[in-house]
Amino acid sequence: MDTKSFRDMQVQTRGEFGGLGIEVTMEDGLVKVVTPIDDTPAAKAGVRAGDVITHLDDEAVQGLTLNQAVEKMRGPVNSKIRLKVMRKGLDKPLEIAITRDTIRVRSVRSRVDGDDVGYIRITQFNEQTTDGLKKSIADISSQIGNDKVKGFVIDLRNNPGGLLDQAISVSDAFLERGEIVSTRGRDPEETQRFNSRPGDLTKGKPVIILINGGSASASEIVAGALQDHRRATLVGTRSFGKGSVQTIIPLGSGNGALRLTTARYFTPSGRSIQAKGISPDIEVLQSVPEEVQARAATETKGESSLRGHLKAEGDEQGGSQSYIPPEAKDDKALTMALELLRGTKTNPAFPPNPKSATLPN
Repeated sequence: MDTKSFRDMQVQTRGEFGGLGIEVTMEDGLVKVVTPIDDTPAAKAGVRAGDVITHLDDEAVQGLTLNQAVEKMRGPVNSKIRLKVMRKGLDKPLEIAITRDTIRVRSVRSRVDGDDVGYIRITQFNEQTTDGLKKSIADISSQIGNDKVKGFVIDLRNNPGGLLDQAISVSDAFLERGEIVSTRGRDPEETQRFNSRPGDLTKGKPVIILINGGSASASEIVAGALQDHRRATLVGTRSFGKGSVQTIIPLGSGNGALRLTTARYFTPSGRSIQAKGISPDIEVLQSVPEEVQARAATETKGESSLRGHLKAEGDEQGGSQSYIPPEAKDDKALTMALELLRGTKTNPAFPPNPKSATLPN
């Protein structure tokens, strides 16, 4: 990785950076604010969803890529930037001065569905993820009342992974005991096993995990661990199959870093994830609108299709479906999960029986 790639990766895994606190998209060559994040400099300065940013410190945004514009908005904490903003209903552009601060990436979002189910979406595994999960479980339990919670949906779809220690601590949040994952290198003596500690944050409530062809790496560790322990039922389509461990070796100031593949991941029952993925307990295929099918691939190719990938132990599996509809009402996997938790639909795979888990001693 060159210096910039290494720096970007560090920002991603830390989950925090110096910036403004807005989620943005590109529209007609200009930067449009999707939403300001609560309690950030942008929110406090009065930036609103729908605002269109035309200038950054008097430099026109037109002609920049979204990444270039984002790069300019980020910067050292306590440094200042001026935005020129067009807002619907105003004739003249607004000038907004903002002082950058530390922004934490929200890798966990949650909501109460109906008045009895907690929905938690994890978009990546960075340094903020486990804290975000703990807060979400606590918030949902206090909103609904712990005795009224029918269960939790943990959405790991299209989550590309991230930090191993976060995958372990997220799995541990739902487990009382037992192995979570092992990593095995070329030398048998390099094998490492990671175990859970007592304390299930949901107090044994039913858990359904949503996975698809875009769920990779750390997502597969969590899904595989909770599936093997029969702690959760997996719903959706087969995961990506990225079962290799990367070690990052910094090459000194200004020289970037080396990303080296050093081991494979194995689930508690000894299954390798590599080029196979995790198969759901209940497969649910999503209907894909014709215009989406025409515009982009809705199947993720999967690890086994990548040139130079580590070969699987045994048969390899191809990619699987990764489309998620924008509206929850059209989301078949989510609907299935909610129906199972509420008992309006039944399936032999739910609830799973922990006593049927076949794990090595």
